[in-house]
Amino acid sequence: MLPSNSDSGLPAGWLRIHPDDNVAVVLNEGFAAPPGHKVALAALEPGQSLVKYGWPIGVATQPVKAGEWVHTHNLATSLTGDFTALSPLAAPAVQPGARAPATACTFAGYRRADGRVGTRNELWIIPTVGCVNQLAIRLAEYGRAHIADGGWSGLDGVQAWTHPYGCSQLGDDHLHTVRLLAALALHPNAGAVLVVGLGCENNQVDSLREQLGAFDAVRIRFMVAQEEHDEESSGHAILDELAHLAGQASRVSCPLADLVVGLKCGGSDSYSGLTANPLLGRFTDRLVSLGGSALLSEIPECFGAEQVLLARTADETVRQAFIRLIRDFRQYYTSQGFPVGENPSPGNKAGGITTLEEKSLGCVQKAGQAPLTAVIRYGERQRSRGLTLLEAPGNDLVAVTALAAAGAQLILFTTGRGNPLGGPVPTLKIASNSQLARHKPHWIDLDAGTVLSGAKARAALDEELLRLVIRIASGSCLTRSERAGYREIAIFKNGVTL
Repeated sequence: MLPSNSDSGLPAGWLRIHPDDNVAVVLNEGFAAPPGHKVALAALEPGQSLVKYGWPIGVATQPVKAGEWVHTHNLATSLTGDFTALSPLAAPAVQPGARAPATACTFAGYRRADGRVGTRNELWIIPTVGCVNQLAIRLAEYGRAHIADGGWSGLDGVQAWTHPYGCSQLGDDHLHTVRLLAALALHPNAGAVLVVGLGCENNQVDSLREQLGAFDAVRIRFMVAQEEHDEESSGHAILDELAHLAGQASRVSCPLADLVVGLKCGGSDSYSGLTANPLLGRFTDRLVSLGGSALLSEIPECFGAEQVLLARTADETVRQAFIRLIRDFRQYYTSQGFPVGENPSPGNKAGGITTLEEKSLGCVQKAGQAPLTAVIRYGERQRSRGLTLLEAPGNDLVAVTALAAAGAQLILFTTGRGNPLGGPVPTLKIASNSQLARHKPHWIDLDAGTVLSGAKARAALDEELLRLVIRIASGSCLTRSERAGYREIAIFKNGVTL
């Protein structure tokens, strides 16, 4: 719940989020700082920590007067490349709230042979290498034409997941590509999959088969272009068979325990940590209480907020996996000579976010208060219910793709500046402020800015989000990005290209 200033002695239009904070957020025009930005609640000396969300967000770089605007001109990150092992100390709660009642809810999904559930029944075409991207696109166009003319029925769409990789990659880059594409091929939103290879690439079809492990060979088919006399005709024949197979699926009633939701924020502003991300946190708590699952990622945007998540690790195994992941991602930065705190984008800063610690403390609120039950690496699939932390960078499309590949059937994506992208699964956009929702109604699915009106508005918004998620998961409505046809993937790359 957003705290009230009625007994705090603060001016109307200022918001202190946590009792320990020495900065407040300005909500209205007419003060020293723009709306969404911070003002000091007391005089600060250089080197003194500034506290927001009950946690340090950096240090003052010069004297700051009470009531003065606090931003990049007088506040700097405290993060360095040095990694100190974390200890499981109790951490201040971030935007706590009572867990929503576990109301029984269902959605209409496609239950697959392995027991997992899809929110869409699509035919996916996955190139092993960028050299066959245009072939994959042409095959997808063939499929869409057949859906449009009624030749294929029972499908929600045909998608080609093009990318520039699959060859001339070494080490982790190659492994990332193989794992990511294999995980997508196994996704329950795909009623059937055609994997298209070239024949001479590093990412050989046989290697991808091995990465898939046990899989439904009827549902997933392969074609190597160099081995076909007419690869388009061969592809058409395979797609006709797959479309007939996938088109026989139908939606059935499924409990929310079958839902896996990816949590993402992009183009964040200061309101993201006040409205949209806490909204997702309450939804996450509710979903987990019903036996469902949520995936949190964006590891660089945990830097500075690690202790908050560490305090919620379910056991020592998860705790050590979390520490290793944070350590490894920090080393990924420092090994290449980059500072770990160089994160907030120009848009983040314009929206009132000054340091990575501040951004991270707002970011992790998407995970609510649920225990962290698992930590998985990039390209791995979710393997336990509850809240899982997934290794991936903060980049919007790379993270959205990783969340989908890990098993998320839809993504809840909060934004304060706006973003039209859509990933491989339905990507629901939630505006942190009402101005954005009014300005970009063709991008935004839900306005979280209304939560600033009070507790009743918050409760109403919680229910509205739940209903919207159920409708989107059931296929009774499409996200704005789906309606626009914005669907794509991006693969994590961090090394040499041959």
